[in-house]
Amino acid sequence: MIGESSRPEVTAREAIDALAAGSYVLDVREQHEWDDAHAPGATLIPLSELTERVAEVPTDRTVLVVCHSGMRSARATDALRGIGVDARNVAGGMLGWRDAGGTVVSGDDDEGRPTD
Repeated sequence: MIGESSRPEVTAREAIDALAAGSYVLDVREQHEWDDAHAPGATLIPLSELTERVAEVPTDRTVLVVCHSGMRSARATDALRGIGVDARNVAGGMLGWRDAGGTVVSGDDDEGRPTD
């Protein structure tokens, strides 16, 4: 179908469940967005730094990629898949994460708090 993407995606709910099971979540937003709220246990590598820091991304497991709404993470997912990483875009990004009731943390806090 025209406009349909072959990019693998997971729903926010699937990502929340996968994170709880120990999956790797890569957040490609900027530091100030991360400081405001992010998924507990996620790793921050801003999209603007991904090329230089790509060696930090695991290649031995699926990488769930998240941003604010799903646009930057889609670009990061495509780039990572292009070098052989099993990356999946989190559809809806952190907006979808919050809508699905995912826990978020702020700053360096790793304890988590429910979303509003």
